[in-house]
Amino acid sequence: MIVIFIDVIEDFVLFLEKRIMNEIFYEFKETKTKDDLSSELKIEITLHFLAKIEEYLALFETKISISKEIKDSSSDEDVFKALKNIFSQVDPALSLIKGKIREIFLSYSY
Repeated sequence: MIVIFIDVIEDFVLFLEKRIMNEIFYEFKETKTKDDLSSELKIEITLHFLAKIEEYLALFETKISISKEIKDSSSDEDVFKALKNIFSQVDPALSLIKGKIREIFLSYSY
């Protein structure tokens, strides 16, 4: 089992050529900033895809953090559309799937 964390989204995109399927899995995690009076949420987006490295199956992972106003409820959809646009430019066959592939992958690997 190999899990490869990539810090920079641009590098993550470069490794997509190693993928074994056209699905990129994503998760959104929202947390309130430390200041309870703030109207800002921090959104952490985790992206995963499965790849083959020699005879091993690898899980590539990256995280992106953004902030948004609590009032702006369409922000999640805007982020999803932006990600979808980025990945469709790499390969139109790529699709974003909401899910926790990391846990499935790790439990399957043991």
